[in-house]
Amino acid sequence: MPEVIVAGAGVVGLTAAIRLLEAGVHADIVTREPPGSTTSAVAAALWYPYRAFPRERVAGWSARGFEVLSAFAELEPSSGVRMRWGSERVGDGGEDPWWREAVPTFERTTGGWRFEAPVADMSMYLPWLVARVEALGGSVVLHTLGSLDEALERAPVVVNCTGLGARGLAGDDALLAVRGQVLYVEQSGVEEWLLDQSDPEQLLYIVPRERDVVLGGTAQEGDEDRRADAAVAAAIRARCEAAVPALRGARVIGEAVGLRPARPAVRLEAEAREEGTVVHCYGHGGAGVTLAWGCADEVATLVARSLG
Repeated sequence: MPEVIVAGAGVVGLTAAIRLLEAGVHADIVTREPPGSTTSAVAAALWYPYRAFPRERVAGWSARGFEVLSAFAELEPSSGVRMRWGSERVGDGGEDPWWREAVPTFERTTGGWRFEAPVADMSMYLPWLVARVEALGGSVVLHTLGSLDEALERAPVVVNCTGLGARGLAGDDALLAVRGQVLYVEQSGVEEWLLDQSDPEQLLYIVPRERDVVLGGTAQEGDEDRRADAAVAAAIRARCEAAVPALRGARVIGEAVGLRPARPAVRLEAEAREEGTVVHCYGHGGAGVTLAWGCADEVATLVARSLG
């Protein structure tokens, strides 16, 4: 019997399970969807604390994520994490971003800033995380939980990393789906990422990976349609090609839609129940990859306290 059940196998759940297993806690993952079918699989996965709050907590989690992901880029090539330079367009003047201290290579430019950041190719990174869970003695089991109390029947502590699923499992009406649509095009020599959030609903992001380039995107609040929209895809491609002409004519090799689990604040806390303890860890917005390792460290501390 495991000491901990981690509910959810997106990047947050997998990372939390790894930290628990590394600490010697017997943890298994129970998930409705396999990792490759989660919202995490759609992520462009550029390190960036996008739509995650509150800043005072997110700053620390983000810095820890930058540190761990940078180490993977240097020491774990099979993880699919690479360091890549890129730019964000924000206009001239103004203050440095609130997350500035986490980034050692930050440079001001005309019209924005430029820095080097980790990028995770999720087609490699998620399987790598699963393999790490299994190598540490954990497992990933496909099962739809009817309730968190059901999981507490199998373990004294449950870590709730279910993202939007927490609306039902935790009765949390504060969660809001933010629809993101992306295209994947063949790699045509694009080496640097580009980000522009001047239109909060029609984002522009171009994130190169080794085998393809991710083009985005959207941030449609409350839209839970997981089907790709052809008109939206055409608009995304037009914006990205205008920004980076080298993308013109690149063959489209895929498209996807993910629903970001946005919330006024990331919920990371322990809840005592009659049957045991639930450690909630969800509501990471568009920053699951960025925050996962920092949050996992805190989850491990809360679990250790719960287990005594």
